[in-house]
Amino acid sequence: MTQPHPTRVHRSDEHLPKEGQLAWRIAEVAADPVAVDDDVVDMIVNRVIDNAAVAAASLTRAPVIAARSQALSHPVSTGGAGATVFGADAVRRTSPEWAAWANGVAVRELDFHDTFLAAEYSHPGDNIPPIVAVAQHVGADGAALVRGIATGYEIQIDLVRAISLHRHKIDHVAHLGPSAAAGIGTLLGLPVDTVYQAVGQALHTTTATRQSRKGEISTWKAHAPAFAGKMAVEAVDRAMRGETSPSPIYEGEDGVIAWLLDGADASYDVPLPAPGEAKRAILDSYTKEHSAEYQAQAWIDLARKLHTERPDLADPSAIASIVLHTSHHTHYVIGSGANDPQKYDPDASRETLDHSIPYIFTVALQDGAWHHAHSYAPERAHRPDTVELWKKVTTAEDAEWTRRYHSDDPNEKAFGGRVVIKLADGGEIVDEIAVADAHPLGACPFARADYVKKFRTLAEQTLEAAEIERFLDLAQRLPQLTADEVRQLTIVAAPGVLTAFPAPTGLF
Repeated sequence: MTQPHPTRVHRSDEHLPKEGQLAWRIAEVAADPVAVDDDVVDMIVNRVIDNAAVAAASLTRAPVIAARSQALSHPVSTGGAGATVFGADAVRRTSPEWAAWANGVAVRELDFHDTFLAAEYSHPGDNIPPIVAVAQHVGADGAALVRGIATGYEIQIDLVRAISLHRHKIDHVAHLGPSAAAGIGTLLGLPVDTVYQAVGQALHTTTATRQSRKGEISTWKAHAPAFAGKMAVEAVDRAMRGETSPSPIYEGEDGVIAWLLDGADASYDVPLPAPGEAKRAILDSYTKEHSAEYQAQAWIDLARKLHTERPDLADPSAIASIVLHTSHHTHYVIGSGANDPQKYDPDASRETLDHSIPYIFTVALQDGAWHHAHSYAPERAHRPDTVELWKKVTTAEDAEWTRRYHSDDPNEKAFGGRVVIKLADGGEIVDEIAVADAHPLGACPFARADYVKKFRTLAEQTLEAAEIERFLDLAQRLPQLTADEVRQLTIVAAPGVLTAFPAPTGLF
């Protein structure tokens, strides 16, 4: 049964042995050789397919091109066979930390893979690129890879359940560095003390402010989790060489909790699996049907429903105002409560529009659909009737939707809200949605066939048909893959796709 680990700040004169530290408990979970349940294995396969799908769709986007060119500028390090880079030929390898970097950017660029929201935000699929990169480099088989991914998901989701980072304007990838390091530790079968040192170093090097997701959002949004994965690989390498890390990293008087989070009087209960307990946290996460911030998923579904029922709502002259009554997080992060004028700016970056629920709801209401590229196109954002309607959409925090957002009951937890549309003729339309259609409790929960369809749809512009089938065959046999097959677990772009977009030059 899950055991909450009490975590608080300790003064320097209060000796806290490492065995009592959160980083040590994380390491113990990573080192526990418990079997992976069949339904967890099945979901890991789904998420490996999901990651590859969104990566395939992003291969020709500028941040991904830049990250890939950086990675391929580095040779394979001496300790193994190297790792593959999404898009490049499978025989071309780079060192695992750079593969984690390039593939992490490709996975995150479109903001289109899985999510878990609780006290903090997360995309736990970000754990997969660094763990796969190390598996390829060292020659691990599919069973070991599955165990590593299960740990990465478990640790990140458990940290997200208990410790809020955004409240203190710390970026959410501070939970990813430790989880990826733990997952790599499981993959390699490392002892507890080694994983402990790696977790501490990974956390220490991946704490940064949330400005990367505020105001005019830059291309660093996609790079931040990739950086955390890269740091996790390097942290494991240092720990394996016997190097130590700041301790206690969470609980120390000058540690993360005391100075970056809730301060000297803080306390958290982090739920972690008990010894021998299976790692099942991945089953509490959920993927995206739409390429947008997760809190926008349900709103897109509600908007397209309203589009079908009331196509007249697409006309801004028919609308007096639209208010989305929703959770604190949605209102203040992607809603009008953020007080970011860029969220209403047609010239804003794609990354900014992805975090603007007024824009997203407007386009989905007018189009009855959402597309990962067309819906963000500059000509779409500048359409006069869209701009006019967009400026009539605001958000408002609703206490009940905030409560449901934070509920520990999965049957009650919700990420939607209630829309109130005041019509120009004095009429009013009220509707609501709790979870996205693709959510496990939604109207059309995602299953294996949906993940496969998502991959085929997103990959058809960049991969050849035979490559799509080759990857799907490998991914769906993940637990049985040999080490050589794990080294083929990548996607190779069709001839001419990558060369049509020259890579920028830099130092490397």
